[in-house]
Amino acid sequence: MTTDPLQKYPSPPFPAQPQSFPGKTGRMEPEPDHGEQSYKGSGKLTGRAALITGGDSGIGRAVAIAFAREGADVAISYLPEEQADAEAVSQWIEKAGRRALLLPGDLKDPAYGRQIVARTVEVFGRLDVLVNNGAFQQPNQDLDAIEDNIFEDHFRTNVFGPFYVTKAALPHMKPGASVIFTSSVNSKHPMPTLMAYSATKGALSNMVLSLAQLLAKKGVRVNGVLPGPIWTPFIPSGMSQDAVTSFGSQVPFGRPGQPAELASAYVMLASDESSYTSGALITVAGAMPVL
Repeated sequence: MTTDPLQKYPSPPFPAQPQSFPGKTGRMEPEPDHGEQSYKGSGKLTGRAALITGGDSGIGRAVAIAFAREGADVAISYLPEEQADAEAVSQWIEKAGRRALLLPGDLKDPAYGRQIVARTVEVFGRLDVLVNNGAFQQPNQDLDAIEDNIFEDHFRTNVFGPFYVTKAALPHMKPGASVIFTSSVNSKHPMPTLMAYSATKGALSNMVLSLAQLLAKKGVRVNGVLPGPIWTPFIPSGMSQDAVTSFGSQVPFGRPGQPAELASAYVMLASDESSYTSGALITVAGAMPVL
């Protein structure tokens, strides 16, 4: 039996729901689906260890749940103020019978990037999959409204952070390991109201293509996922309330995607079934054309 993707999840209009960054899952209406009740694993990642940045909420949370149900131990990094969300994810990982590791801190700090890799390897004894998913977003109207420190925070979190973590992880990753970046459709269709964020996602997509070639000789695969409009805490905490109420209406599906709808792409890219896939940028955007 199939399910109509247009009717599977809520469509706008949504209620106004202002939050401060980084946002809290439990305050969203409707609350996002991360696959808590729906994702069924099949052993694709049995015996592996994964590190997911930004794993407390949104896409990272859905990927953490899916990876655990596929058999992986999962470490997640997150900002300290997101502790409650991170503990909820930890419970889902442990319910799947896998080990969870919580790593609070800030990706802008190079030392933190090295520490979370070292801690993951110390606790799990290995590192097979790295998901660079943590990000910062703040909307703007005009260029002169973007403060220098905010522009820099976008790049330090979204670009420098993944660089620090990936560089630290590589010595521990054996042939067959996988690095996955969460980029965005904004990397190819930049939004003027998300100028800094879009620029960082363009850099990430470019990094995927470069690293895939650079690490090919090591047998380490590098890929990216380009989400379209996805219903995560980033939306009420990082967009105007007018944009929140109509969020997702611009794509052909007429609704935002749910984090659970992206998890399978990350599982596929992390698994051995994708052994010839490296340098791919996979769009998950409700039929939105991204060229």
